[in-house]
Amino acid sequence: MRELKLALRTFMNIRILTYDSLGSTNTEALEMARKGADEGLCIVAREQTAGRGRHGRTWVSEPDAGLYFSIVLRPSLPPESLPLITLMAGVAVHSTLTELGLSPDIKWVNDVLVGEKKISGILAETTMTDTGLAVVLGIGINIRSSNFPPELADRATSIEYLVEQPEQVPSSAQLAATLTDAIRHFCEQLTAPGGAEVTIDEWRSRSSYYSGKRVSVRSFNEMLTGTTEGLEPNGALRLRKSDGDIVVIQAGDVEQLRADAAAD
Repeated sequence: MRELKLALRTFMNIRILTYDSLGSTNTEALEMARKGADEGLCIVAREQTAGRGRHGRTWVSEPDAGLYFSIVLRPSLPPESLPLITLMAGVAVHSTLTELGLSPDIKWVNDVLVGEKKISGILAETTMTDTGLAVVLGIGINIRSSNFPPELADRATSIEYLVEQPEQVPSSAQLAATLTDAIRHFCEQLTAPGGAEVTIDEWRSRSSYYSGKRVSVRSFNEMLTGTTEGLEPNGALRLRKSDGDIVVIQAGDVEQLRADAAAD
């Protein structure tokens, strides 16, 4: 294990701990948060043996094939604004990938896509500690796709596949440094006065899913279809159904409808 310390201005002190292998970076970060870890502690692993996404899904985490990253946050936010942390993370990942010359898109609520294929996923989890609520923000970014299992090959992509030259592929350490700087910046925006509105506007400017997108949404075992109609102040998705009614979705899985399905 090696340790790298970065001081990012005065808002958040970043401390990165890198491991050869962990079950889950989120699990490790949650445990450290409960033991009193300060905001800005980052856990990075070269591989995860039990990486996970939302709803208990597995995140494929082969050695050195991606950035497997979790950061401890202790945000000064009201409870109703905590879901905005996931949106903020999507903005930070979008910014990080844009610096590499890619053209990402953010799909509500926790996926970052390039060319409609997933390149990054986000998982925010909370825990109570002796010093108050902590949020662990887990982020996976696909760096290489050579070892994608067959079932992911048509739904996922990677930096290696998308850049023009092999030397443009960053190491996980380089990617983590860019990402932590972006998180610091956008987290500072979120927790400043008026930060909720600013964060939603940042997300809107980076996501084709914000409005006018025909989608299907699975939410609490219910399948809905309609057109996205922006976000609520807490980041919930507004969906206009075919009968004109607006449904507010707090959590769910969104998929863009194909042109033929949308016509139906």
